[in-house]
Amino acid sequence: MDNTLSDRQIDVLSGIGPQRARLFGRLGIKKVGDALYYLPYRYEDRSKISDICDLECGSAATVKGRVVSSLIRSSGRRRFSIVEVVIGDGTGCVKAKWYNQPFMQKNFPAGKEVVLSGNIPDVPFSGGILEIENPEYEDATPDGAPGIHTGRVVPVYRLTDGISGKQFRRIMSEVIRSCSEELYDFVPEEITARYGLPSLRESILQVHFPGPGTPLDLLNKGTSGYHKRLSFNELFLFELGMTLAKKKRRKRKRSPLHCRGNMMKEVLERLPFVLTAAQKRTVDEILGDMKRPYPMHRLLQGDVGSGKTVVALLAMLHAVECGCQAALMAPTEILAEQHFFNIRRMIEPLGIRCGLLNSGSGKESRDAVTSGDTPVIIGTHALIQEGVVFRDLGLAVIDEQHKFGVMQRSLLRKKGMNPHLLVMTATPIPRSLALTLYGDLDSSVVDEFPPGRKPVVTKVVDAVEKKLVYEILNKEVGEGRQAYVVYPAIEDSEKSDLKSAQQGKEALERIFPVFRIGLIHGKMKTMERENVMNSFRDGQIDILVSTTVIEVGVDTPGATVMVVVHAERFGLAQLHQLRGRVGRGSYQSYCLLIAYGPLGGDAGRRLAIMEESADGFRLAEEDLSIRGPGDFLGVRQAGMPDLNLADILRDADILEIAKKEAVSLLEESPDLREYPFLKRSLEKFWNGRDDFYKAG
Repeated sequence: MDNTLSDRQIDVLSGIGPQRARLFGRLGIKKVGDALYYLPYRYEDRSKISDICDLECGSAATVKGRVVSSLIRSSGRRRFSIVEVVIGDGTGCVKAKWYNQPFMQKNFPAGKEVVLSGNIPDVPFSGGILEIENPEYEDATPDGAPGIHTGRVVPVYRLTDGISGKQFRRIMSEVIRSCSEELYDFVPEEITARYGLPSLRESILQVHFPGPGTPLDLLNKGTSGYHKRLSFNELFLFELGMTLAKKKRRKRKRSPLHCRGNMMKEVLERLPFVLTAAQKRTVDEILGDMKRPYPMHRLLQGDVGSGKTVVALLAMLHAVECGCQAALMAPTEILAEQHFFNIRRMIEPLGIRCGLLNSGSGKESRDAVTSGDTPVIIGTHALIQEGVVFRDLGLAVIDEQHKFGVMQRSLLRKKGMNPHLLVMTATPIPRSLALTLYGDLDSSVVDEFPPGRKPVVTKVVDAVEKKLVYEILNKEVGEGRQAYVVYPAIEDSEKSDLKSAQQGKEALERIFPVFRIGLIHGKMKTMERENVMNSFRDGQIDILVSTTVIEVGVDTPGATVMVVVHAERFGLAQLHQLRGRVGRGSYQSYCLLIAYGPLGGDAGRRLAIMEESADGFRLAEEDLSIRGPGDFLGVRQAGMPDLNLADILRDADILEIAKKEAVSLLEESPDLREYPFLKRSLEKFWNGRDDFYKAG
């Protein structure tokens, strides 16, 4: 298949010179084959040819007739030209107009039969003849067959400046005509037959230039049988790579970690609570993995407040008792600090040293890691920097995994001799997204909350009704409980109309002069932040004013009120995380979302969902539907190929089938030796990223 037309640069096609090739490059189309998979984003039905006598103002129409007359008219003072062409079909006449395109007139000699398609303005007749402004047109075919631009369901593509829809559609027609004989199907025929999938060649043709019979709504939703076939191809290649990555990982060797579990038992005895059944189950799953002769690769999911960190800590203690080191990597210095403070407090009574490694850490801290003097290390991206060497890294834990890329977790894994890997997320991942992002991982879910917790009452409060917020703050703090007030910014700015944390602290001190009010934000030094958090945890601060630094990792059972100022500026996942900071004790808790209007569509939808539901998985599905997979993740998952055809929400059922078939095929043919074209297609799909599934 090398050196076929589809593998050649797009400028080999007639009508595409260097300039137009650059325009196509802006759309990601560099080779002829790229164009085949550049799908329309919508479709227009121009298949019905209307009699001119039936046309109405304010409607779209396609008509066929002969040119009666054509002329170029000047508009006078504004000095631009108008090409006017009158066509008739025996039932009447219609006038077509094009502005500032005088060259168009030569395309309409008298008597020529043409097809026009466009919108008729909602205006009165002009001289008794209806007008169509800037219609698409083409010569009528001798046999009456559909054209490319009219007389059919027409594809509409996303374009770039410098190329028209008509030009692009003509080139796409040429691409498909030229490449149709080269469209070899890499999916085994028994799979396509099992699900009644159309052929690849037919699917490519029909998604670009649909024939009669395919419902327009299915085409526009991307759910026609032809669209589903192309989505399956892409998801099948994706899941093959993910399954190979898991198989590759299980071929690596790792000494099983067996020990008595004395450290775990001692920490469990010191905890002021008993593990939930879900926590016990996930601990057993993780320890079971660590006792195998190959490295664990597990995703630990759990809603806010479900107790994932304790589960991870117990796994880390298991590794340490077995003579290894354990590291936890967090995406921000503040979250790393919170983990460090909490974990250090729990394990230092056991005589276990806990170290913090961040951008400001010196040689002494790194040397303690290299020597093994620090068995438990908490850090940021600093953990994967070149100068950091572990004595024997037995377990690597990655928190808030969705903020890291695949290659970053690979770099942390390479810091040890095939260490066990546990990735955690407090942002519940919808199943369809988990299958794509984490298909190479086994999965555990902490799906139970500690007993005795009451649902947090959530209410959206208009900014002009803040009196309600002050009443709840006064009542709760007056009865000995604590509150958070979160702002989107630290200080006032002339460039922003957002309320700031500094401004909010001063206002609260005036409103509640007897309450002790603290402030914490990201620009404070580590020890300053630790002192403030310790004071809040010890009950020495009543109201903690903050930015989103307290979004994750903070657990203060005495806090019962979370106030979010400018809640309309926060994402759904952020709001859910902030709400999770309260409701951790036995008292009724409140989350008050202060919104400054007018609210946009998405902002209003996010806040309404927050009031309706506290189910993190439902919120994650909603968030994914609002923002789409890329924005939902926050950052692109480095190391993953893009999904250009499939939509993991729309095509969740296809994704499940693709995964099932990928697993089944690799059991039958682990190296795909019997499927050479599929193997080559897989390598092309994972191009530049094959280290992920080839080297794990």
